[in-house]
Amino acid sequence: MSATLTLTKLDVMRVIRNGRYLIFAIAMPAALYLIVGKQSTQADGVDFKAYYMLAMATYGAFAGALMNNSIRIATERKSGWTRQLRLTPLPGWGYVFAKVVTSLATTIPSVLVVFGIGAFLNHVEMPAWKWVVNALVLWIASMTFVSLAVAIGYRFDPETAQPAVMLVFFPMAILGGLWFPLGGTLEKIGKWFPTYQAHKLGTDIISSGKVSATSVAVVLGWGVLFALLAVVSYRSAKEQ
Repeated sequence: MSATLTLTKLDVMRVIRNGRYLIFAIAMPAALYLIVGKQSTQADGVDFKAYYMLAMATYGAFAGALMNNSIRIATERKSGWTRQLRLTPLPGWGYVFAKVVTSLATTIPSVLVVFGIGAFLNHVEMPAWKWVVNALVLWIASMTFVSLAVAIGYRFDPETAQPAVMLVFFPMAILGGLWFPLGGTLEKIGKWFPTYQAHKLGTDIISSGKVSATSVAVVLGWGVLFALLAVVSYRSAKEQ
């Protein structure tokens, strides 16, 4: 157990010191929220400042879960680090545990920074329990992309993992309505993405205090799909 905790601690420290993580998961959503999020309008039944705060927190949480972990896993696999770990007392589940915990830990700063801007600079107001529940919902929903990060890390080399991440994440962010509110055909397509429904979970909590079964089902469905893909990719990589 001590080897697992040590690996987890080292992984978290490496991610926090990674410039790509700081830019894509923290600085970029915070900057976009500061620039775009002060409009005095409404979107999806809530004040735009709260709407865009949730959009950028979703973007940061999902980016933190996906971008750095997939590339790091691909790099460790190619360099032989994963193979070396198999020769140590670290159990296989310990490696997976470390990656999942690291991913979950690194989504928290993204959410807290954007929520902090919303509360203290953009004056977003809601009951305390809605702040807490929204943060927890985003944190849990980000697990969807943790599995996808493992799948990409075991499917691609370090040189191709980053383009693969971009090809998956940015369309999901745009069609999920995280950069701007959608309408018409784009919204009909976007409703099938976990990014859209994870964001909608937050806006529903603000507007009505409830979440829809459809949103939960879509996020959960993508989570199961990505988890299966991660298992298949991991087993395939071990057999090579």
